[in-house]
Amino acid sequence: MQFKHPEVLYFLFLLVIPILVHLFQLRRFKKEYFTNVQFLKELSIQTRKSSTIKKWLLLLTRLLLLTFLILAFAQPFFAARDSKKNTNEMYIILDNSYSMQAKGKKGELLRRAIQDLLEHTPEAQNFSLITNSDNYWNTDIKSIQKDLQDLKYSASPFRLDNLIAKVNARKSAFNKDIIVITDAVSLEANQTKSFRKEDNVYFIIPEAEQKNNIAIDSVYIQQTLDSFYEIGIKLSANGEDFKDIPIALYNKNKLAAKTLINFETNTKTINFTIPKEDFHGYVSVSDKGLTYDNTYYFSISNPSLTNVISIGDADKSKFLARIYTNDEFIYNNFPIANLDYNLLEKQDAIVLNELSDIPQALQTTLKSFVYKGGNLILIPGQGINLATLNSFVANFGAMQFKSTTQGEKKVTKINFNHPLFSSVFEKKIDNFQYPSTRTTFGLNSTTPSILSYDDQSPFLTSLPNDLTSVYVFAAPINKTNSNFQNSPLIVPTFYNMAQSSQKTGVNALIIGEAQPFVVDALLSKDKILTVKSSSESFIPVQQLMNTKVKMTFNESPSEAGNFSIFNGTNLLQNISFNYNRTESNLALANPDATNNFNEIDDVETVFNTIQTDRTDTQIWKWFVILALFFIALEVLIQKFVK
Repeated sequence: MQFKHPEVLYFLFLLVIPILVHLFQLRRFKKEYFTNVQFLKELSIQTRKSSTIKKWLLLLTRLLLLTFLILAFAQPFFAARDSKKNTNEMYIILDNSYSMQAKGKKGELLRRAIQDLLEHTPEAQNFSLITNSDNYWNTDIKSIQKDLQDLKYSASPFRLDNLIAKVNARKSAFNKDIIVITDAVSLEANQTKSFRKEDNVYFIIPEAEQKNNIAIDSVYIQQTLDSFYEIGIKLSANGEDFKDIPIALYNKNKLAAKTLINFETNTKTINFTIPKEDFHGYVSVSDKGLTYDNTYYFSISNPSLTNVISIGDADKSKFLARIYTNDEFIYNNFPIANLDYNLLEKQDAIVLNELSDIPQALQTTLKSFVYKGGNLILIPGQGINLATLNSFVANFGAMQFKSTTQGEKKVTKINFNHPLFSSVFEKKIDNFQYPSTRTTFGLNSTTPSILSYDDQSPFLTSLPNDLTSVYVFAAPINKTNSNFQNSPLIVPTFYNMAQSSQKTGVNALIIGEAQPFVVDALLSKDKILTVKSSSESFIPVQQLMNTKVKMTFNESPSEAGNFSIFNGTNLLQNISFNYNRTESNLALANPDATNNFNEIDDVETVFNTIQTDRTDTQIWKWFVILALFFIALEVLIQKFVK
């Protein structure tokens, strides 16, 4: 027990006053004479005994009355269990990712969490609110009421460690109370390690009642025909019993195709055939789960001819002319002596075909070409200097050529998961006509091989960057050194290495991923490109690269949809954006990751718990009651005790 005003306890010395009054009675007795002396003696003895008991009782009640009265003024209390945390700062981390769109017992999880905050956060409570998309520092519930009511779902997945880092970045002399409101989808235990030991952490984990959900994961071109595209739509089903799910394809908001699908497994791919022309639309499904992943927006640009130049001997490059045909490519071959360097920046792909040397000026030009979005294909020449070769590939990544080895080596392994072959094979092939080489360079690379020899060394590999790739062969592929030109692999390999996915593939970027996009545009220095939809317009980060513009979107746009890129009022290209699908599987909720922390049902309970644990137990009222009790007791003694 502690006292708020311990100095009042000095008044306990006043207890000596009733004691002195009791010990030194100043009253004098007056003698009276009666005839019956014996009777009066007995009466005197009884009267003296009862009077003594009464005086002792009165003394005791007065001492206790005065004691409890003094103690009450000293305001005694029992200290709170967590009294040292009274100065803690309050932080609330609110998950507004799309998995919080799921419905619980009282509606959408995020909307219910916001309502809980608005109803039960004390008005006088100062706190900071951190969400996936917004931060509100040192505020109160009234100040951010409208912001909370208008809070939108964020395309960024919930990463607790990143949000904790924001909290910890706020330098303060005080410890923190942290309330985390999340459904724990994809939450990992190691993300909670960012909490500091001295912080007081509470988790509120609302649970979705309906966990079945269908998501459209991706759209890609399955096959390119003369007049049509066959597009593949990949879907995933999380849960069970998905039958007769409607799926529809729209081009510029007009229905292009519709069908029903059933899920025999957790994944499903369905194909649609569309005309080989500009497509700017979306595909959608209808289910009872999350709605944010039911629509996938995508754009396909009307294919334009791809510019390809090969640099090298004309006879050795004849096979390229048979692959890069006039209906899809503008192909030219130049010996290095007759090369016009001004043509290089206008190309989509350049093939260095068995050069005996790579001049420094060409190396510098090709480095800039790759940086600006061009694909480069390197086929080493048999007599090229190793130092020159290694100096050149070092411009693009960690790769090194080693000396040649003689002897036949067979190419026996295809990396079917590599993007180069993603739409080439319907199924994995274990037995095919193995191409081979006679003279081979040793090749060390940190990137996965695309084609490999039987000894697992690379025959074809790549050095990818944000925009394009540098493809590197480990051996010359002329007919004297290799039969690769006769292999069925040569056409899809060189065809896909030259093609730009932005020109011939599906344009569908993920919001929040820093994936650059290059568009053909000739801009002056004071001009900028604008990205617009029917409801949103923004200016991305952009960089001029001669006849192209490199754009980076970061967190823009705020909502998924079909957009167009404009140079002023001139439409350059269509592009589409989608939300990340990492929040689609509600079965990935992992509340066990919070086992080492306080898990509480709602916001009201959190604040009540904090108040209870940090509020001193005041007991001075009990001492006042006891003082009143002894006042009443004294009155009763005076009245009834003779």
